[in-house]
Amino acid sequence: MLNIGCHLSVSKGFSNMGKVASSIGADTFQFFTRNPQGGKAKDLDEKDIAAYNEYAAINNFAPIVAHAPYTLNPCSDNPQTRDFAEMVFTDDLKRMELLPHNYYNFHPGSHVGQGVDKGIVMISALLNRILKSEQSTVVLLETMSGKGSEVGSRFEELAEIIANTNLNKKLGVCLDTCHIFAAGYDIVNNLDGVFTEFDRIIGLNRLKAIHLNDSLMPLGSHKDRHAKIGEGLIGKEALIRFANHQAVKNLPFILETPNELDGYAAEIKLMKENYK
Repeated sequence: MLNIGCHLSVSKGFSNMGKVASSIGADTFQFFTRNPQGGKAKDLDEKDIAAYNEYAAINNFAPIVAHAPYTLNPCSDNPQTRDFAEMVFTDDLKRMELLPHNYYNFHPGSHVGQGVDKGIVMISALLNRILKSEQSTVVLLETMSGKGSEVGSRFEELAEIIANTNLNKKLGVCLDTCHIFAAGYDIVNNLDGVFTEFDRIIGLNRLKAIHLNDSLMPLGSHKDRHAKIGEGLIGKEALIRFANHQAVKNLPFILETPNELDGYAAEIKLMKENYK
């Protein structure tokens, strides 16, 4: 069974998101914990979340993915930006415990000229301050395209963050197909080789979720431009092969393609029809 969903708006509540997901053939979804540009998070309705948890259990939902705001940057050269990242991260993980045993995904950050090595140290330092042994949420480092001074476009960088984090049993990886293609990993012509490299450097046991996106930009472009499935340079056939690979069996797949609900429904149908 292919566990697949898309990004949904949290504004109408979790129980509604669960029903919307079901209506388009999904059994998982992703949501922003707050405005993607940052700011105060909306107060949670615990009754609504309890209703969602019950609905998800009855309907055999896969784990869902919370996405941190894009402005969260734990390796900024600005102390206020780093303080904001720690505040948001801490608050989000506390709130996620109302949705136990799900995932919290974040972009590792941009070192803004300080160097990758220093960025990795700063990211790991934040994780060492905020991760708790009692939390049920697994924090996911997202693979990045490598634009500008992003950390995380190479598997080695993610592996080093994990190695430098004390409670790294609470860490996993969310692999974005558009991002790794843009970073230079050829999932079109060398899919087995990419997964072999991921396993050697990070370990496939760390791979917890997939962002399934086509790419408007070519291999190695280091430009993050998502495309609808089959309308980019990865292509429909390569993404179908990717979804059927043994390395990603039973993982939640999240579509971040430029779509409305009807477009997501069509992509979900397409991927399910071609899942073996």
